[in-house]
Amino acid sequence: MSKALLIIDIQNDYFKGGAMELYRAEEAAKNAQSILKAFREKNKPIFHVQHISDRPGAGFFLPDTNGVLINPLVSPLDGEKLIIKHTPNSFYQTDLKESLQAKNITQLVVVGMMSHICVDSAVRAAKDFGFSCEVIADACASRELLTTDGVKINAIDAHHSFMAALSFYYAEVLNTNEFLKTL
Repeated sequence: MSKALLIIDIQNDYFKGGAMELYRAEEAAKNAQSILKAFREKNKPIFHVQHISDRPGAGFFLPDTNGVLINPLVSPLDGEKLIIKHTPNSFYQTDLKESLQAKNITQLVVVGMMSHICVDSAVRAAKDFGFSCEVIADACASRELLTTDGVKINAIDAHHSFMAALSFYYAEVLNTNEFLKTL
């Protein structure tokens, strides 16, 4: 079984002053940085995903802006694969699946943003494609005040709800310290 790190959308627009600030983005990114450092030290495969919006009227991840750039805490190094996507799902209309298969990857360790959409959709797709997944919950972040049917849902509840849903079938959900003990 070959394991790879998948870093999803840890981009500047999600941080303080960005166009779509997330709750605890800095904390999640620092945890993702710890995971990334461990993968680099063990010379394990790393895949970065960057969302560049091509949707008319989009308010963030706009091409040629500072917000679209991967945050310096987890910037790719030469030799680390960068996947560009235009939708929430990291596998949709990208070469992620083929790139993972080419390296005989069977297990993904997933960190990133936003827990409730891009992380969720990628993990579900990965499972459907036969990959086993570990999601590092405290290395993911969600958005404050999602709304459905007139009910406002805070970021902590949204994040934990999605982590709980993923842990039911799609992934093993761990925190950074738990994971680092197993790598």
